[in-house]
Amino acid sequence: MNNFSQIDFIRSNTVVTRTPLLPEIALHLATEITPLWEATEDSLKESNVPPPYWAFAWPGGQAVARLVLDRPELVAGKSVLDFAAGTGLVGIAAMMAGAARVQSCDIDRFALSAIALNAESNGVDVKAVSADLVDRPLPGIDVVLAGDVCYEKPMADRVTAWLRAIAATGTLVLLGDPGRAYVPLSGIERVAQYSVPTSLELEDREMRETVIWRLLPEA
Repeated sequence: MNNFSQIDFIRSNTVVTRTPLLPEIALHLATEITPLWEATEDSLKESNVPPPYWAFAWPGGQAVARLVLDRPELVAGKSVLDFAAGTGLVGIAAMMAGAARVQSCDIDRFALSAIALNAESNGVDVKAVSADLVDRPLPGIDVVLAGDVCYEKPMADRVTAWLRAIAATGTLVLLGDPGRAYVPLSGIERVAQYSVPTSLELEDREMRETVIWRLLPEA
């Protein structure tokens, strides 16, 4: 699919809605009334669509977004990277909180289109970036925000090591964790905690206690 077709697909398979934790932000999401909600992996493959992580507001990202709206001084006037952005929710929240500029990065081409649509829906300017930034330096970035990236061990290990190196340069690195198995056990500092309503279609409970951690340079 080209970019236009991706945007058309997203519009046709999602609805613009808001989550209870973030009534300020409108997102194109899959819900119980949209075809994408019940689509199987096989049916998505037939349409050349990767797993639609971009169509759901995951609890880690919701908590990080809520934090920056509650504490805008964390991002106000700063250059922010929204890593593994998905819907672009976190980057949108950062711009609404007064960030000077936001890059929302994801390797899924559908996520990039979703980020553009969601930013437009909220009247903010977010730059969608398609790149694997892991192991690269981030010159000019003051804050890295990451929601829910520790759900698989290989990714969690790789991303954590990279982000620790970024933190060592003086960049503020915040991770949203709803209790995933591979969040680091040391070298982290609790910043805030939120109770995030979730769906049993996505999680194993209807509420996720989600902690935002500051990642420190050393474990």
